Amino acid sequence: MTAKIIKILLTDDSKFLRISTERALTRAGYVVCTAADGEEAVKVAREKLPDLILLDMLLPKMSGPDVLKALKKDSATAAIPVVVFTGLSQKNASRLRADGAFAFLEKNDLELEKDAGKLLIALEEIVKKLPGKAGAAGAGPRH
Repeated sequence: MTAKIIKILLTDDSKFLRISTERALTRAGYVVCTAADGEEAVKVAREKLPDLILLDMLLPKMSGPDVLKALKKDSATAAIPVVVFTGLSQKNASRLRADGAFAFLEKNDLELEKDAGKLLIALEEIVKKLPGKAGAAGAGPRH
């Protein structure tokens, strides 16, 4: 069985977090593209059509919740699972799920300043739940 390579769009305005997380994801075998603000996230999502989007909520130019709504309204990106990746508490999780978030990762719980181990474990669990992706070689968005 050939595992599909998962393409992730990582959106975070913190250059340090973006670079360190991108390195960890790449070492773990993911293909990673990045965006530093909300407008760029929407643009890159449309161009690259990633399998998964890690989306920070506090972004310049366009907020995370607005990016999430824009992605879910666009037929090209509506089916892409968006994982909210934030320093904000879980109290926003239910509203964000209602807006279309696939999962919710709290940065503080992941201890990213130490290493990306907890993030990679959490992502592995999320990837297993992706519709039509787990272990399905060549599976992609169906239009």
